[in-house]
Amino acid sequence: MNPIRRRHLALTLAAATLAACGLPAHAADWPADKPISYVVPFTVGGSTDVVGRLLAQKLGERLKQNVIVENKPGAAGAIGATYVAKAAPDGYTLFGGTISTHAINASLYKNLRYDPVKDFEPVSLVATLPNVLLVDPNLGVNSVAELIEVLKRDPAKRTFASSGPGTSTHLAGELFADKIDIPLTHIPYKGTPPAMVDVSSGAVTFMFDQMTAALPLLQSGKLKLLAVTTPERIALAPDTPTMEESGVKDFKMASWQAVYAPKGTPKAIVDRLSQEIAAVLQEPDVQEKLGKTMGMQLVGSSPEALRDLMATEIPRWAEVVEKSGASVD
Repeated sequence: MNPIRRRHLALTLAAATLAACGLPAHAADWPADKPISYVVPFTVGGSTDVVGRLLAQKLGERLKQNVIVENKPGAAGAIGATYVAKAAPDGYTLFGGTISTHAINASLYKNLRYDPVKDFEPVSLVATLPNVLLVDPNLGVNSVAELIEVLKRDPAKRTFASSGPGTSTHLAGELFADKIDIPLTHIPYKGTPPAMVDVSSGAVTFMFDQMTAALPLLQSGKLKLLAVTTPERIALAPDTPTMEESGVKDFKMASWQAVYAPKGTPKAIVDRLSQEIAAVLQEPDVQEKLGKTMGMQLVGSSPEALRDLMATEIPRWAEVVEKSGASVD
């Protein structure tokens, strides 16, 4: 048998063996000598970026391949999500998804250019993040009940800020308006910092945002913390009541961070990534940075568990969007 025919036969047998094992040939040697792109759909420095860069570093070490973060911000993560939805499903493009990109955007954008369910393979729920209710200390309120009284009494105070249309901070405000049955005006900003500055100055009455983002202004006394949106109190603010404890019934919200791959990415690769992410989240330095310092509740779920979460979250936020009339198209 000549060398060319022998090599062809060897490749054919290898492919047949892989097929018999249910493993696509191009997944067998993944990751090969090619860097993996991890797309973050928000700006540098935010929670999704911090999670993405830490995961990229740790996954690179475990997979023995470079994992490079690419920031593609805009439209509450829709720009980055659309880019990844069209990427090759070969395991070399990953996406840092959130409650915005894979739950809220599905109903908030009437002409969304990607489908969070049909265009992606869920890989792992990385973490949940508590949001908190923040006001200017000079507003003179010390509880959620007192804030509600101000909103009832003074229509000029019925404003809330967010880090942008379609973000969890936006929809938290819309959910609050629905629960207390008071019409509120949404004031969107290009990111968290300018929104918090205007709340701390009294230009806007209140906002919801992640605890870690608010810590510097809370510590300096420029913002006041009234409540947390999670079902239980959080370790970073154990004396702060939940929204439910504060009298706002059925107000439960936690932002979340997750990892996705383009639809059609081989199951063997998705499962490998899910397992590696779970292992990364158990590393002490990761738990210290994301858990203790940033207040995230680390998860590291199976792909199926993330899919189940989306099946609950998408209709839940669709109801909030419909009631509020919120839209960014």
